[in-house]
Amino acid sequence: MNDERPDNRPADFAADAATTESRAPTSPRYDADTGARLKRAAIIAAIVLGVAFVLVSIDRYIKARAVARDTAAAASAPPLVQVVSAQPVGAVQRLMLPGYTAAWHASTIYARVNGYVGNWYNDIGDHVHAGQVLAVIETPDLDAQLAAARAQLQADQAQVLVRKAEAAFSLSTYERWRDSPKGVVSEQEREEKRADYDSAVARLKSAEADVALAQAHVNQYAALAEFKKVTAPYDGVISVRDIDIGNLVTAGSTSATTPLYVMTQNNPIRIFVDAPQSAAEDLISNSAPVQVQTNGGVPRQYSGKVTRTSQAINPQARTLRVEVDIPNPQDAFVPGMYVKVAFGLTPRGLVQVPAAALLWRASGPQVARVDAAGRISFHDVTIGRDDGSIVELASGASPGDLLALNVSSQIIDGERVQVQQSDPAAAQPMAAARQ
Repeated sequence: MNDERPDNRPADFAADAATTESRAPTSPRYDADTGARLKRAAIIAAIVLGVAFVLVSIDRYIKARAVARDTAAAASAPPLVQVVSAQPVGAVQRLMLPGYTAAWHASTIYARVNGYVGNWYNDIGDHVHAGQVLAVIETPDLDAQLAAARAQLQADQAQVLVRKAEAAFSLSTYERWRDSPKGVVSEQEREEKRADYDSAVARLKSAEADVALAQAHVNQYAALAEFKKVTAPYDGVISVRDIDIGNLVTAGSTSATTPLYVMTQNNPIRIFVDAPQSAAEDLISNSAPVQVQTNGGVPRQYSGKVTRTSQAINPQARTLRVEVDIPNPQDAFVPGMYVKVAFGLTPRGLVQVPAAALLWRASGPQVARVDAAGRISFHDVTIGRDDGSIVELASGASPGDLLALNVSSQIIDGERVQVQQSDPAAAQPMAAARQ
């Protein structure tokens, strides 16, 4: 056993040495190839990044130059302005204003007697006639007072009959004493009979006065009893009903009492408009034609005229209250409607321009006119009528002139500008309403 071990060990060592010798030569070459590949990859990545950086820098430089050129071109180019053409004023100008409708008569109906509602016969929206019974109020207290007054009247009338009989008897007695021969009755007795007659006449007159007073009480309660029937004061429409059967009602129209009905008379209908001071002169004369247009559903137009004005300008709003009356037999209008009212006004200017075409300088209103060469010039103007969006000019502009809108304060007189034609519909929002 000991002899075999030395023989085997050299063989194993020889095999291991051979294996070690075969691996040792290949390891340096493998490391060298891997390092070379990594170097090449790093060089390629650096080249790509460098090229990308160069390209980005060139792109940024080109864009910066382009922006600089555009900025320089824009700075040196004439400013851009929008222009509109001044339009001639027609024979009749139409001023469109908002308005609202109001009833010809509007009445709040209160109870005239104390009691409770026995029945009601008309509801909201009902058309009623003058004198038509709307409701009945039960008044037991008033009925008792009326019955007592009538009983008192009968008692007083009976008392009159008694006083008449007494006065007739006193008269006949006095006449017998008066016509008796002297010496038959004394003068004192004759005077006593006369006094008795005068007293009877006075008592008769007092009884008649009591009858008149009792009759007045009866008439008073009877008149109040007529108010048990709540009637319509005129032909109209019920717009509010605040009662129901059994409700306790109190006579009067104070803030603590509840109204029974509210009714309106809508034919004709009133239309109220607050017109600007610039149109007051034409509207005060009550000669301006009027067209009323509704907005609900299909637009409808109605013709009328100015009926009356307040004849005074509101100092806060500088407006004139104008009333237009329109026949309304078909109930086309109801109180509280929003309507548009167009007034025909006499023209005061030569041209009409949008309000944006006006410049307000220390010297007064001006317009910026653009000539055929594109140069701008400022001219003083005189305003004939200012309707808000559209202004009539009496001087300073002619039909067809190109006027700049919303001119910047940096633009000076004589400067060249670029012209851009404005949308007529946007520049003149009131033109369509004036046709």
